[in-house]
Amino acid sequence: MSSSDKPIRVLVAGLGNMGRSHALAYHNNPGFEIVGLVNRSTPDLPEELRGYKIYSDFKAALAELTPDLCAVCTYSDTHADYAVAAFEAGCDVFVEKPLATTVADAERVVVAAKKAGRKLVIGYILRHHPSWMRLIEEARKLGGPYVFRMNLNQQSSGLTWETHKSLMQTTSPIVDCGVHYVDVMCQITDAKPVEVRGMGLRLSDEIAPDMYNYGQLQVLFEDGSVGWYEAGWGPMISETAFFVKDIMSPKGSVSIVMDPNAKSDDIDAHTKTSVIRLHTAETGTDGKFIRPDQDITMAGEPGHQELCDREQAFMLKAIREDIDLNRHMADAVASLRICLAADESVRTGQAVKLQEPVKL
Repeated sequence: MSSSDKPIRVLVAGLGNMGRSHALAYHNNPGFEIVGLVNRSTPDLPEELRGYKIYSDFKAALAELTPDLCAVCTYSDTHADYAVAAFEAGCDVFVEKPLATTVADAERVVVAAKKAGRKLVIGYILRHHPSWMRLIEEARKLGGPYVFRMNLNQQSSGLTWETHKSLMQTTSPIVDCGVHYVDVMCQITDAKPVEVRGMGLRLSDEIAPDMYNYGQLQVLFEDGSVGWYEAGWGPMISETAFFVKDIMSPKGSVSIVMDPNAKSDDIDAHTKTSVIRLHTAETGTDGKFIRPDQDITMAGEPGHQELCDREQAFMLKAIREDIDLNRHMADAVASLRICLAADESVRTGQAVKLQEPVKL
């Protein structure tokens, strides 16, 4: 077996919902070999993962196991330190979104990746979803300027609400989820974001006084494009219009039409598109539309686990084929910059003008 064919030895840190799914992706892909798992508590794992040793300390496991790849799927406030430690140990890194909790930390991770000459892939799961790739393609065909209307609200209770409260110890909903959808906006328009506005409200006494579980951001782009993203978590959140993915331009619109029976706390519903609807604004001499709306049925869509499988297949490809990830890393920092500016706007009540990003 050549060195390029040897399984990549991977250490997975964090065994929450995403960490378990990524660990299963590594377990089922012969290109990887899991050498250990890291979690502060003893988690309830699926049968396939129960044979792996679980460590409570990431850096101790990193030093003992000397993996080739670290998957950082912990809470956001540890992402940057864990990723940098992994790069300094000579590892490639997969890190769940958001890349960090500050722009400075995100930039620090990218600098560490480049200094080490290692691969950094960030968990932007929608980039591996064929339906979302099609949505972006169809929107770009329309041409800008664009109006982006997007949200993902989750009516959560029980264990899901407990997870949301844990996430909100460090990260607001519009940052945690918003990076995905702001990234979609930025992939559709190549224009620079210039201003961000945000608003939010704390709807529960179960979260910190300085945190909010409902928020909305607005972003303005240099070409005139505008977009909003809304996210709310908790038992009080409405199920009405919880999933809106709609893009308009002078030439028409492209939208995701959701299954009306979908539930907001169903993780597969967060990515499944059901139908992409294309509408063209062109009218004839009678002023009526020339063609009817076109519905593209996206049959055989990947579910949540298959999307995680695809992400890790891309990680493997990036390492083995030495894929240039400079744009991937820059995009991750850019979407985080916008979402954190929105969080700043929520807290200050002021719009935030975006500065030119630092060249890394």
